[in-house]
Amino acid sequence: FMHFINGFNQLFDHNKDEVIKNKYQEIKHFLDNKKDGDVDTRDVLTIKGLIRRGEARTASTYNQIPLDHVHFLDLPFYESGKVEKFPMTEQDVEIVRDLLRQVQPHQIYVAGDLADPHGTHRKCTDAVLAAIDLEKQAGASWLDDCRIWMYRGAWAEWEIENIEMCVPMSPEELRAKRNAILKHQSQMESAPFLGNDERLFWQRAEDRNRATAELYDRLGLACYEA
Repeated sequence: FMHFINGFNQLFDHNKDEVIKNKYQEIKHFLDNKKDGDVDTRDVLTIKGLIRRGEARTASTYNQIPLDHVHFLDLPFYESGKVEKFPMTEQDVEIVRDLLRQVQPHQIYVAGDLADPHGTHRKCTDAVLAAIDLEKQAGASWLDDCRIWMYRGAWAEWEIENIEMCVPMSPEELRAKRNAILKHQSQMESAPFLGNDERLFWQRAEDRNRATAELYDRLGLACYEA
């Protein structure tokens, strides 16, 4: 990503932008000399965030989701610069609560993979549930027409007896899901938290979705691709 920015500067600004040149050298030096356990600098954290935002926007555009429906919360607990994130605080909860009040969703999907290796899923889920509790206490009327769903996927699948809603998919829809996952390029082969499962995230998603469809088929329900 930094090579691209520096190359863009060289190509279109004839390498005149000193800020980009200096930042490129500064960040490259840090990354070249970074050791295990070193905390990322603010610049590195910002660039990582830009990369993930770009991937999320690309996946959303591919799925025909308007970009004004995409929100980035920058929750403080995530900004530790290390594998282990900060504890969730009231500030995280209030940021989530503000978004919920703004959007007033009819459905909320939170991660059910609470044993993920880096703990981020649990913290995000806890922040959402805490924000919802505060809205309940405040008597928020939008909650009367809102359902909360917990999903799983990357680390484990729900047991068949615990599934309350399942969305059948055609081969074309499963392919579209795979392509959307592949838009998150930084989370592919070189992702730092693949866990004990050697399959890539898109492979896990397809295998688990197909396995769930096969279970429903064996139970006598309609047969779908996934």
